[in-house]
Amino acid sequence: MLQRLTRLQRYYLYYTGCFFLFIAGLAILEKHGMPPRWIGYAFLFFTISMYAVIGIVSRTSDVSEYYVAGRRVPAFFNGMATGADWMSAASFMGLAGTLYLSGFQGLAYVLGWTGGFVLVALLLAPYLRRFGQYTIPDFLGARYGGTPIRLVAVGAAILASFVYVVAQIYGVGVITSRFVSLQFEIGVFVGLAGILVCSFLGGMRAVTWTQVAQYLILIVAYITPVAILSYNVTGNPVPQLVYGEVLQQVTALENRVFNNRAELDVRQLYAERADQYAQKIIQLPQSLTLEREHLEAQINQLKAGDAQMRDIVALERLRRELPHDPEQAKVRWESAMYTAVERSRPPIHHADAFPGDDEKQQWIQRINFLALVFCLTVGTAALPHVLIRYYTTPTVREARESVFWSLLFILLLYITAPAYAVFAKFEVLSHLAEIPIAKLPGWVAAWAKVGLVSIEDINADGILQLAELSLNPDVIVLATPEIAGMPYVVSGLVAAGGLAAALSTADGLLLTITSALSHDVYYRIIRPEASTQFRLVISKSMLLVVAIMAATVAAQKPGTILSMVAWAFSIAGSAFFPALVLGIFWERATRSGALAGMLVGLLTTLYYLLRVEFDSIPWLGISGLRMEPWFHVQSTAAGVFGVAAGFVTIVVVSLLTKPEPQAARFLDIVRHREESDHGTP
Repeated sequence: MLQRLTRLQRYYLYYTGCFFLFIAGLAILEKHGMPPRWIGYAFLFFTISMYAVIGIVSRTSDVSEYYVAGRRVPAFFNGMATGADWMSAASFMGLAGTLYLSGFQGLAYVLGWTGGFVLVALLLAPYLRRFGQYTIPDFLGARYGGTPIRLVAVGAAILASFVYVVAQIYGVGVITSRFVSLQFEIGVFVGLAGILVCSFLGGMRAVTWTQVAQYLILIVAYITPVAILSYNVTGNPVPQLVYGEVLQQVTALENRVFNNRAELDVRQLYAERADQYAQKIIQLPQSLTLEREHLEAQINQLKAGDAQMRDIVALERLRRELPHDPEQAKVRWESAMYTAVERSRPPIHHADAFPGDDEKQQWIQRINFLALVFCLTVGTAALPHVLIRYYTTPTVREARESVFWSLLFILLLYITAPAYAVFAKFEVLSHLAEIPIAKLPGWVAAWAKVGLVSIEDINADGILQLAELSLNPDVIVLATPEIAGMPYVVSGLVAAGGLAAALSTADGLLLTITSALSHDVYYRIIRPEASTQFRLVISKSMLLVVAIMAATVAAQKPGTILSMVAWAFSIAGSAFFPALVLGIFWERATRSGALAGMLVGLLTTLYYLLRVEFDSIPWLGISGLRMEPWFHVQSTAAGVFGVAAGFVTIVVVSLLTKPEPQAARFLDIVRHREESDHGTP
């Protein structure tokens, strides 16, 4: 085992050295005039080619290798692979962006995600490893017995993983559309090809060794630009040590920019716009008719005079873009109203904890902060694609050790994200706010084409006020090298890191979905006598189908990366956490209780998420969904209600039903069995 570990370390050391040489070569070529687009293509081709080579070399037709990498992954490398599996596009792209936009409130993600791994180490990983087998539905099916609970577990695993994988593929589309100038929808499917070459041939074995390679790229890509920026601003290349003093400068800049007279006027204009949209919505359908008649009158008046053709064309375009019916008008105008309201609000100081004008608003901020921390913590401890990684280690002890290594590797990114947000905000406030719109840097227009940056000169003064700038949180990390004026090779490196983060997590998620379908449904329920080869054929076929479906949904841009990921955590936590924890530590938990608890928890979360986040679901023909949040809790923390409902339901139903005698034997095995035993209880 030690000889194999040394050999693996040598291989990845060579790989890392080749990657650094590749970056140095591109930097030299950029100095000699290599076009930025070619640099983007070079990073895309090199990284995906490396992942493809690892995937091909790791191909396998063995079931144990395909589902759990033969249970031969050393703790150090399993920790690195788990780190890559975990640090998705949400962590790489979304975390620093959320910290940039919301400051202190964004720390809920850092606390929740980190705390979740503590629960994994203490409550779940060792017992899942002692159990063995391949999937989380396997564990629940063995603990509680019966096909229904396995099917519910499969459904929940697929739903949570599908929402999560859509977010990753969306991130791939953002990266490819910006850095290699592909159309977003095409970029999504290019990224899909990169995902499939990693997982299709070798399953978990290929995914594991690819994820180790991807971790090395993503962590270098994440730290490099902020280290350069830190050195340029403070003279110290370790941003984690000096961003506190930069935060003080950010606070001073905020005080100056936020209190600028023009900034206050712009926010007032947005408040007035929000009121206008509110009046239009109240007066529907008459307001839509009046809007159409007003535009037609303007067009006729211009045609009758000596107006320029471009003015007439602009008005005709506005008329064509008007909503077709009152229902469509309501949806569109409500969205515009909420956007205007958001821009009209007083800006949040980065260092302010729980900001608000009164005690109620501060209380709401605290409630949402704590609820989100809770959901992310239990969601982390219940995510199927993370938990199955602990099936891959040789022993229970190494499963525990791999959690330690996971936390260490994740720590490198999480202690850097707050510094990233502070330095990015310093650059924006110093070099972007209050400059003439005609002199905006080129990266603004480039990201505007992707749809992640927008500028509106609402007061028509030709100067960019902060409220007139809209930055999607997903753009902060990717755009920071351009914001700070770094060489384009650094931008390409960051894009390669974001791609590695998205692909690594997408691989694990797709494997979780297809394992649930092929192993837990097809093999365990439909056709137990199926041959090993045919089971793998089914799994690979499902992989293709699910991947294409996820890419199709991602191409519709359903939400920001971090919001979609938070929904997935709420779904996973409410469906699995109560059943797993009580199934391991409470002998009295019964099949009926677990089944009822999983269903109640999952349905409660889905109900709350849909009713609070969406007003309609067009493809189901459902409208008028939106309701007021319970206790002002946002949809990203919907799982707080589902987890509580799940625990209560399992306890109550279990106490009302007969104890199950096999539970004691199962718990004795998973809590006390020898580490060398790889069988099934």
